[in-house]
Amino acid sequence: MRRALAEMSRVRDRARSEGGFGLVEMLLAMLMLNIGLLAVVAAFSSGIVSLNKASRVTTAAVLADQQMEGYRALTYAAIRLDQTAVDGTDLKYRNDPVLGGDTTSLITDACSGPPDECNPSRVATGADQKSYRVDTYIQQITPTDGEPLKKVTIVVRDGSNLAVTFVRQASTFHSSTG
Repeated sequence: MRRALAEMSRVRDRARSEGGFGLVEMLLAMLMLNIGLLAVVAAFSSGIVSLNKASRVTTAAVLADQQMEGYRALTYAAIRLDQTAVDGTDLKYRNDPVLGGDTTSLITDACSGPPDECNPSRVATGADQKSYRVDTYIQQITPTDGEPLKKVTIVVRDGSNLAVTFVRQASTFHSSTG
């Protein structure tokens, strides 16, 4: 028993004799803590960026759907763009891959329908209070069966940076729609 107590006393004395962490151990512990904290901050930061992008894409999709619903409410003959407004569009509109720089493929005329459906390019404010540009392209296409169709393509871009396209949506309309 004495031997066991002496052994325990010796172990206790050794444990107490160490002064705790040395400078090197402390620096390593702080480095590991910093790496862990930076990883957490980076995860939160990338999450915020992803949520912001998803929010912008969702809002742009809603704007594109609203624009397309406007055309679905029109008769086939009324689906067209205002020629004067098309003539006034900028290069970003004219150089979209839908057109390939050729606005003569657009269906245009004097348009007397609702302004949003006649206007080839307009700026809209989304529910997130950010600016979006809604571009509309209407083209005549003839499939193999020979029945003419009108293809409406809606492109929603970032209002402050037109190089960023959020949504591209297309739908075809048959002459039997009215």
